[in-house]
Amino acid sequence: MTQFLLALTEHNFLQYALVAGLLASIGCGVMGTYVVVKRIAFIAGGIAHSVLGGMGAAIYFGFDPLTGALGAAVLSALLIGWVRLQLKAHEDTLISALWAIGMAVGILFITKTPGYQSDLMDLLFGNILLVTEESLWFMGALDGLLLIIVGAYHRQFLAVVFDEEFACLRGIPVAFFYLLLLVLVAITVVLLIQVVGLILVLALLTLPAAIAGQYANSLGRMMLLATLIGGVVSISGLALSYEPDLPPGPTIILLVGALYVLSTLLTRFLTHYRIPYPTKRQKRGTSRDE
Repeated sequence: MTQFLLALTEHNFLQYALVAGLLASIGCGVMGTYVVVKRIAFIAGGIAHSVLGGMGAAIYFGFDPLTGALGAAVLSALLIGWVRLQLKAHEDTLISALWAIGMAVGILFITKTPGYQSDLMDLLFGNILLVTEESLWFMGALDGLLLIIVGAYHRQFLAVVFDEEFACLRGIPVAFFYLLLLVLVAITVVLLIQVVGLILVLALLTLPAAIAGQYANSLGRMMLLATLIGGVVSISGLALSYEPDLPPGPTIILLVGALYVLSTLLTRFLTHYRIPYPTKRQKRGTSRDE
């Protein structure tokens, strides 16, 4: 840890990685909460894996991979959302198809791009140490967009997440806000790809929010706690991976996975062995017996 802190003051790439982890934690805390509460993790996984097709195409044609990732993620989110709203029976089939086709198309484009075959592992599993200053600005802009939209339409998202039928009765355009929610999830996926890659992105999107849900009793507190957990895990994983020269992305995921398991065991233990607090009536009954 001492070596990491010393290197942090000397190397810009570590400072960029640290900021990238903190920026990513905002997205995983806010949107991850919606994903966990709405139970659309499978949809988020389909969006994440279809992103490789856009990244591969962007690399092949000489564009920024993140631009291709954003385009593919938004397109996949809208397609999945439309099918879910119109043809609910075929939703899982479409997600599975996009999952496989996106990966296949991306790998084909990348293998046909000279010099990029070695970067395939970085795209799949992430390399936070390669984040550039331009990428940080891009991530910051995406975070700002997420916070602005969520702040403006949080009540509508709440209605759609918890009870779509009630939202319809209140006159809320459910289809629009459901599609908008999936687009925001797609943006968050692109944010997290910078940190852990598209293979591991689903874990970082859902596990901090799942941990926070075990302790928070409101959606706002859950978002805040999930953001804090995401930031702590990203920084801790980066620090733990530095000295033994381990890949940061998998280290971060193993850390948050272990934290989720421990938190789940702890909450179940406390729930099982919790001693009920006596009520006033029980106290009066006990005093009479004495």
